[in-house]
Amino acid sequence: MLNKTKKNEERIRRHKRVRRVVSGTPDCPRLNVFRSNTNIYAQVIDDTKGNTLCAVSSLDLKLENGGNIEAAKKVGAAIAEKCKAAGIESVRFDRGGYVYHGRVQALADAAREAGLKF
Repeated sequence: MLNKTKKNEERIRRHKRVRRVVSGTPDCPRLNVFRSNTNIYAQVIDDTKGNTLCAVSSLDLKLENGGNIEAAKKVGAAIAEKCKAAGIESVRFDRGGYVYHGRVQALADAAREAGLKF
């Protein structure tokens, strides 16, 4: 069985591999997802300048349980609303080396339903 350090190192390797291809521009920034055991975070990044354009987390929304699928859906909807307010309509999705399943998929689906294109 893999220990936590080994699993995280492998996730970081996968993320670096994805980041070689996925990069954000001012026209189409990158939507990055990070999930911990207790919370989920999403931020929209312009990689050409290295700026975070907007960010939302389950901590910001003050959710009772930030580590479940319902919280991920709320974070996805909130990041889409913030993007719309900032004039961002389409993004490139960066799953952060995580499997596109569960909370990561729920966040992406909720952002799509709220009007974000990717």
